[in-house]
Amino acid sequence: MIITTTHGIDGRKITEYVGVVSAESVHGINVVRDFFTGVRDFFGGRSQTLERALKEARAEVTDEIRDRARAMGADAIVGLDFEISMPSGRGGMLVVFATGTAVRLN
Repeated sequence: MIITTTHGIDGRKITEYVGVVSAESVHGINVVRDFFTGVRDFFGGRSQTLERALKEARAEVTDEIRDRARAMGADAIVGLDFEISMPSGRGGMLVVFATGTAVRLN
C-alpha cells in the first residue's frame, strides 16, 4: 500500500476517495525515563528515550492506519498527517495520532 503525505501520487490516478482513515497510539513513559528526559531538557541535548518512543509510536500508527485503509478496500492513503502530543505536560504519556484519506487507484 502506498502511503504519502502528498495529496496525489505521481503516475497514478485516484479513482475513488474511500474516506478519512485514522489511527492512534498512546505510550506511557516510565518515571525513570521521565527523570532522565527532564535532565536532558534542563541541560539540553537529545532525548534518546523520547526519540525511541516516538519512533515506535509512529510505526504503530502507520501499521494501524494501513490496516484500517486496507479493510476499507483502499489501495493507498494520501495526505497522511501525524500529530504528536504529551498531554501530561512534562512527559508521562505520549500520544501519536495519524489521519489521512483512503483512496482507490487505477
